[in-house]
Amino acid sequence: MERIIVIGAGLGGLETAYILSRMGYRVQLLESGAQIGGALQTYRRKGFLFDSGFHYVGGLDPQGSLYQLFRYFKLLNLPWRQLDVDAADVVSVGGRLFHIPQGHGRFTEELSYCFPNSRNEILKYSAMLQTVGDNIFNSLNTQSDLFGVSAYDWLCQEISDPLLRKVLSGTSLKMHLDANTTPLYVFAQINNSFIQSSWRLDGGGESLCNAFAQQLDSLGCKIKTNAHVTQITNDGERVTGVVVNASEHIEANIVVSDLHPSVTYSLIPETPVIHRITRSRVNRLRNSFGMFTVNCILKPRTIPYLNSNVYIYDDEADLWNYTPSEKPHSVLVNYYPGDFGYAHHLDLLTPMDFSEVEKWQDTKFGSRPDDYIQFKKDKAEALIQLVATQFPSFANAVDTYYTSTPLTYAHYTGIPKGSAFGVLKDWRSPITTLISPTTPLKGLFLTGQNLNLHGVLGVSMTSLLTVSAITGIQALRTEINI
Repeated sequence: MERIIVIGAGLGGLETAYILSRMGYRVQLLESGAQIGGALQTYRRKGFLFDSGFHYVGGLDPQGSLYQLFRYFKLLNLPWRQLDVDAADVVSVGGRLFHIPQGHGRFTEELSYCFPNSRNEILKYSAMLQTVGDNIFNSLNTQSDLFGVSAYDWLCQEISDPLLRKVLSGTSLKMHLDANTTPLYVFAQINNSFIQSSWRLDGGGESLCNAFAQQLDSLGCKIKTNAHVTQITNDGERVTGVVVNASEHIEANIVVSDLHPSVTYSLIPETPVIHRITRSRVNRLRNSFGMFTVNCILKPRTIPYLNSNVYIYDDEADLWNYTPSEKPHSVLVNYYPGDFGYAHHLDLLTPMDFSEVEKWQDTKFGSRPDDYIQFKKDKAEALIQLVATQFPSFANAVDTYYTSTPLTYAHYTGIPKGSAFGVLKDWRSPITTLISPTTPLKGLFLTGQNLNLHGVLGVSMTSLLTVSAITGIQALRTEINI
């Protein structure tokens, strides 16, 4: 079997390495950081575990989009915790709460109760989501036509009530909504999976990383951390291996990169098969915004644990057009399970464009200047106050908090500009923003959230696309039985 090197141990790299290892390939996984996981990484503050980018997943019920894949990856036996079936998500728009249940039947009934004059439109919306979700595996060899349809235009045409449109869009802080670019397929596939079912994982991303590490080890896949790939070598037409830490050359017939495409191409020396226009196009790809996160440790027994995710928007929030401002207009509250019915700690997340922290990009992590520290403090306090507009007791319940910006995210994950959701897909130009797993350099392949879809489901599907480009679609279907 050919030798394969996978660059980057984010979810895409882990899954791609796992599939190829199970198919009999000799795989080595190289990670530049001290720990694997990418956006799955976790960290501890005062003994509490916080996630960096992994908060909850959708579609893990037996009929769900993610179930079959996670069964193959042997991840179903992890300590998953299903969210409230009647209110997996709670959306607050202008102070009014809307519950988003799990299961399309509950979903349509609950929203029809809140919007009785829009029942037929809600049923049509639900049917559209299910059609997209039911055909997820069929899009492995052909891209869905809905990549060329505007999500925002579809909602405006099919959903007449503006408030209902906000509610339907209100659980989407897990993607970068853009009225001008977001494809209907991206919007529908992600929202559908969370309506199918929604789950938290005790131990968070760390549990996933540990599970993959153990299984890859049992399959003979070597994982090497602190292995920074500084060059992808080639003979002018085909990849020949990689250089690690500017010194060690590792030969390989196939290289798979889980890095951002622009970073991947920057590692390839000039070669006739990769034209300057190709490099320029990759470098011009627009990335999604990042996230500003406040990790809160709460005073004991002050905030009840809520088995839901809460999305809060003030009256000024424009869900489909994010504009940087001093005052945050939206927040996702993500709870971590505690004891005795109370939450010990939680996360607050809100969009943040890299332009908001760009002036500090050349400062050193761990010793950034006082104005950056003050900037983060002001943002955090404003975000806490936004949550307090819905839950008044919250303002006095926070004991300690820690903050992170796109600069922090970029430092730990290596993702350009700390982008939370990778390359933005554009329904007006799907050919250029939906990136192929193949490259002009033979034997070099791409994987990860920048190619097709982001998130756990999106990256898992993209790993299948990458493997199918290497092995052929029929071999993959035989392996995973899809």
